[in-house]
Amino acid sequence: MPIPKAASPPPLEAHLGFWQRFVCNQVSQRFRQQLEAQGVTVAEWVALRTLLAQGEGSHTRLIDALGMTKGAASKVISRLEEKGLARRQWAEGRSRGQVLVLTAQGRALVPTLARLADDNDEHFFGHLSAAERRALTSAMQALVRHHQFLQIPTE
Repeated sequence: MPIPKAASPPPLEAHLGFWQRFVCNQVSQRFRQQLEAQGVTVAEWVALRTLLAQGEGSHTRLIDALGMTKGAASKVISRLEEKGLARRQWAEGRSRGQVLVLTAQGRALVPTLARLADDNDEHFFGHLSAAERRALTSAMQALVRHHQFLQIPTE
């Protein structure tokens, strides 16, 4: 019995995931380069932004927020300390335990980095109408909710 000829697979461009990855790579690469020009990695940016939102945070809270292993998060924290952007201090009201806080330098840097993120968004998505941007954001958020993605992208 002859083997039926397999249907030709669709081209790469026929897959939504292809287009998502194509755009994502460009957006991420440009932002990563802008952050690196400021002496910060994407993971460090996420940690700085998380610490700013938390005010102060335990190692566990930051690890959970970053979605990293304890070892990977510890390396990010150490780099932030070495750069003078964050520091560990004893938690008030507790005899044991340290919290992480941004230094004045770290707090001052976050708005600059946030402007880079805004500029990057404008560079790639500024040509879209407000309605198109909202629809794209809504579609991405719906995917995150549906698949229950929890880990914040750090690279």
